[in-house]
Amino acid sequence: MFGLLALLTASIFFGAAIYINVAEQPARLRLDNRAALTQWVPAYRRGFQMQASLAIISGLLGLAAWWQSGNGLWGFGAAVILLNWPFTILLIMPINRRLEATRPEEVNEETRGLLVHWGRLHAGRSAFGAIAMLVYLLAVWLELRG
Repeated sequence: MFGLLALLTASIFFGAAIYINVAEQPARLRLDNRAALTQWVPAYRRGFQMQASLAIISGLLGLAAWWQSGNGLWGFGAAVILLNWPFTILLIMPINRRLEATRPEEVNEETRGLLVHWGRLHAGRSAFGAIAMLVYLLAVWLELRG
């Protein structure tokens, strides 16, 4: 049961992350710089809460499935999904802080560059989610094969 829940939460994480990269970010970048930043701030805050929680929950469930089954794939998947935390803290948070500190009258082409760079880094979060989901799916498949 832990494994299936780990797979489910990793899948939701991946779905949310990829939505940001293929729908929300491209739409945001069609706006002018000020509107793009204005849209990014609340979207980022809501997305961070949801994705951060999903990464932790999926990671803990993956570790529980590893402990329960002894199948190292669960532990590997858990490590991958949990990598979102240091990746975000070390690489994305400095950009987040700069964007959040930007006042409307300070918005310029550098702001757009930060938003573009943020989107590229966020694709890394999507990749971690995809890899964790696929590893968990492989673990489920192998366990079902018996």
